[in-house]
Amino acid sequence: MATNPYYWYLPCDHAFLVDRSPENVPKPPPQQGAVGWAAPLKAVSANRQEVVLTVQGTGPETVILEDLHVRVVSSGPALDWNQYVMGNGCGGQVDTKSFDVSLDLGTPTATPIGGQRDFPYSVTESDAEVFHVTAHTSGQDVRWYLELEWSSGGRHEVTRVDDHGQPFRTSASRDASYYAYPLGGDGGWELVEGD
Repeated sequence: MATNPYYWYLPCDHAFLVDRSPENVPKPPPQQGAVGWAAPLKAVSANRQEVVLTVQGTGPETVILEDLHVRVVSSGPALDWNQYVMGNGCGGQVDTKSFDVSLDLGTPTATPIGGQRDFPYSVTESDAEVFHVTAHTSGQDVRWYLELEWSSGGRHEVTRVDDHGQPFRTSASRDASYYAYPLGGDGGWELVEGD
């Protein structure tokens, strides 16, 4: 199984909260560089986080993916940090088939949206499945992870899905203002006032 903790279809679809001034934040990375950019800054996904799971069988037997559970480790007040958008001037969004997780609910669940059917699924060595899980919060700082429940032959197991051994972390932003880096520019981050 492979996990991408910071997926975005368009750069403006993802923002991070960083406890640093704009002069101390490097320009936004391409998506494949997001982990290397976010980790040293201790950046936290702002408002929403899209995680992509790619699941494939490893042997000759079919693996039944029975369910996907959301586990909240902790929840507290939203972070009062600056928000940095990974791209500026993007067009309309493309609706992907995915699972939605509202971290503001007492017991969050992965709910299929966009025509995506719910579990169970099956995978083999030659037939993988890709799941997009979009978690969001409007007022909290939440540490969370997923559990993928699966079975194959006589085995029944649960695999933890997280950010390289740590929980995912998603926090609401304090307001609608954010910093954006002009396309093709090297002038640094510019403040965009929210509505």
